[in-house]
Amino acid sequence: MPDLIRILIVDDEPDTVDLIQITLRTAGYMLQAAYSAEEARQILNNERFDLLLLDVMMPETSGFDLVRELREEGWKLPPFLFLTARGRAEDVKEGNALGAKGYLVKPVTRGSLIDAIEAALYESS
Repeated sequence: MPDLIRILIVDDEPDTVDLIQITLRTAGYMLQAAYSAEEARQILNNERFDLLLLDVMMPETSGFDLVRELREEGWKLPPFLFLTARGRAEDVKEGNALGAKGYLVKPVTRGSLIDAIEAALYESS
């Protein structure tokens, strides 16, 4: 993967963000983190990303709600994946209905995360 691929990680758990960053940096991605939906919104107002990696369960605004709100406001979102501990069938269905390019349940392997990112980027190009 080229090192110009920019990914915004949106997750309220710093340890999870750290692990994802370590995993994806070694694969050559450029990364930025937001620890809440509101912080993600502020970052997205000023920067472009090739992919969003979203947690579902966050305080105040879930990853699902963030996608809904941005779309209602007319945003054209880059491809996005959900990476979450919520793995119930109805959660996966909701994520897919929102247009996610993948729905990964934590914990994930390095290979499955990178495969999902590459598939989402390839499908969107």
